[in-house]
Amino acid sequence: MEVLNRHDTSLDEEGRFRLLVDAITDYAIYMLSPEGIITSWNTGAQRFKGYKPSEILGQHFSRFYLEEDRAAGIPARALATAAEHGRFEGEGWRQRKDGTRFWAHVIIDPIRHPSGELIGYAKITRDLSERRAAEQTIRQSEEQFRRLVQGVSDYAIYMLDPNGNVSSWNFGAERIKGYRPQEIIGRHFSTFYTPEDRAAGLPETALSLARAEGRFEREGWRVRKDGSRFWASVVIDVIRDDDGDVLGFAKITRDITEKMETQRALEQAREELFQSQKMEAIGQLTGGIAHDFNNLLMAVLGSLEILKKRMPQDLSLTSLVDNAMQGAQRGAALTQRMLAFSRRQELHIEPIDVSGLVRGMMDMLSRSLGPLTVIETSFPVRLPTILTDPNQLEMAILNLVVNARDAMPSGGRIVLRASEESLLSGKGPLSAGRYVRIAVIDEGEGMDAKTVEQAITPFFTTKGVGKGTGLGFPWCRASRPSPAAASY
Repeated sequence: MEVLNRHDTSLDEEGRFRLLVDAITDYAIYMLSPEGIITSWNTGAQRFKGYKPSEILGQHFSRFYLEEDRAAGIPARALATAAEHGRFEGEGWRQRKDGTRFWAHVIIDPIRHPSGELIGYAKITRDLSERRAAEQTIRQSEEQFRRLVQGVSDYAIYMLDPNGNVSSWNFGAERIKGYRPQEIIGRHFSTFYTPEDRAAGLPETALSLARAEGRFEREGWRVRKDGSRFWASVVIDVIRDDDGDVLGFAKITRDITEKMETQRALEQAREELFQSQKMEAIGQLTGGIAHDFNNLLMAVLGSLEILKKRMPQDLSLTSLVDNAMQGAQRGAALTQRMLAFSRRQELHIEPIDVSGLVRGMMDMLSRSLGPLTVIETSFPVRLPTILTDPNQLEMAILNLVVNARDAMPSGGRIVLRASEESLLSGKGPLSAGRYVRIAVIDEGEGMDAKTVEQAITPFFTTKGVGKGTGLGFPWCRASRPSPAAASY
């Protein structure tokens, strides 16, 4: 353009310039008169517009525009802009000789005489159809991806800037976390963490690990907009540019609360099945041993009674026999409890007034506790009757009260309390229904976590040798009362 504007170069230089322009094939470079008539035409113009010089020289350049663009006066405005502002640049559809269209990048520069008179225009056109098609393909792909991400409702998928601020938000994130895009974009993603996790610096740790290792993956509690918590599976991937600089993070969160609860329920069911099988095996073993042991004890008791009748009246000998008989009787009582545990002893189920049964036991309980322990009762005025074996219920209450006394070696207060309870769904060995809960409450030191885990294990006891059999709580669990029965 410098050469054309100056008009003072040599003919040889102008000739070389024309050869250079004509050799260019990737750009259409040609001249227009002040009215827009084509006055020159290079090889590049012929290549992608399809006109030979003899076909196009002397024609108006507007013929390259679409009919609707010509009707709108776009060619004339392009020349006017170039003349007024010294340059026109734009993109748009143009058409070839065969009628096909291509996307063109156009530059029009005015050519003026040294006196300032407009003598024409230099026009450069480049075919950008392939580039535009590629850009459209990319845009379509990005739009499809955006729609795909936006349409996902089971996952919260969103972007974070390098500082951890939310920069995008899909429908799944809105559904799971409760925030609308305008409520959360621009805020730090630590908003979703629990206060204790924020205090421990977990959000910053997550970004640091993602930045260092390229990926962060964990599970933990997260908080919704309404303050409720859910168990989340979180993946954070770092996004870098070609130079390795961090552009941001891609974050995917999934609510797996239901999955976790299902897994917990499955583990609980497995544990209950294991406990049931263990109790069944122990019960079968216990029942067989108890029968044989009971037969032996009956023989011992019978022999001791005969011996006591026939032996001479010697006080020292009589006390020895009495001690032996008491030991055998205690062994017989133990075998009865073992048989009840193994369910081989028939239980005599009948309607029982819990309040009346406990009142009838008070004298015996008071004598069993000693002077350092006080026992109190707390029963409602009206309490429904229950169906159970009264002897087994008395034994269970007595065992619990004695255990409570032993938990308070320096004495204290024991409270017997009863209340009506309703279970809407099954819980442990109990099915849904109405129950009476009997509670024995003491002021002792209680049980540690390890002891609680073993509390219903048969024959487990924290007492010394000869002071406990470990058949207190297991009996209560093994009997599995039906609805409206007692719950201990």
